[in-house]
Amino acid sequence: MKKSILLLSFGITLFLSGCVSTYMPNVPNVPMFTEQGELSAGGHITPKGNVTFNTAYAVTDHFAVVLNGSMMNSERRKRDFRHNLIEAGGGYFTTFGPENNRILEIYGGIGTGSSDRTEKDENDKTGEMIYTRQEADFSKYFVQVNFTSKKKRSLKLLSREFPLNYGTALRASYVNMHDYKLNGEPATEEDNIFLEPIFYTRMTLNPSVQLQYTSGSNFGLKNRKTLTAGYSVFSLGFVINVGGRNLGK
Repeated sequence: MKKSILLLSFGITLFLSGCVSTYMPNVPNVPMFTEQGELSAGGHITPKGNVTFNTAYAVTDHFAVVLNGSMMNSERRKRDFRHNLIEAGGGYFTTFGPENNRILEIYGGIGTGSSDRTEKDENDKTGEMIYTRQEADFSKYFVQVNFTSKKKRSLKLLSREFPLNYGTALRASYVNMHDYKLNGEPATEEDNIFLEPIFYTRMTLNPSVQLQYTSGSNFGLKNRKTLTAGYSVFSLGFVINVGGRNLGK
């Protein structure tokens, strides 16, 4: 059953990654905080080339601030796509469970960004290239809930034991387009609400550095032409955590 769910999730990810949109989601920030003074920083990259940077700091034993950014500059035969996003927020975290080895985090914040997408198509009869360019700025508001389990599971590789952490995050984002231009001319602006569930696995390389694999989907609640749920979250990256309690041991 678990294997079937993973295969279904992977299939949805591949399907969505073939679509296009003026909005590309970043990898959600999951710092996994346990106490005041912890610092988290991470970097992730998707197969499309979208790079996400996440940072967070635990101001108190239950309140943290987050700062995230992402960027992409891709030039391909059929499509050029440039995208950037920066967002900031804050929220609540706590640990619970029989061994206090589970983490719940709730964050919210705002962001701003822009995208520039050019579709390139060749006329079959004349061989002339046809370009369709979409430029847009947008604002973003998001709320997300993270759940992580720090259990005594590990992966044995090259005679070494690498502890594993598993988690999920559900993010809801409201994205509002403005200053939208189609081939240099003002066009109808759109907004959308995205639900972005993700699943992640972290492998501990040393007490401070973890390798993170992330997979997830993106669903738009409104039927839109350009501001659609065209890209999913599928990435590989590193997360550095400094401080905090060593849970699950």
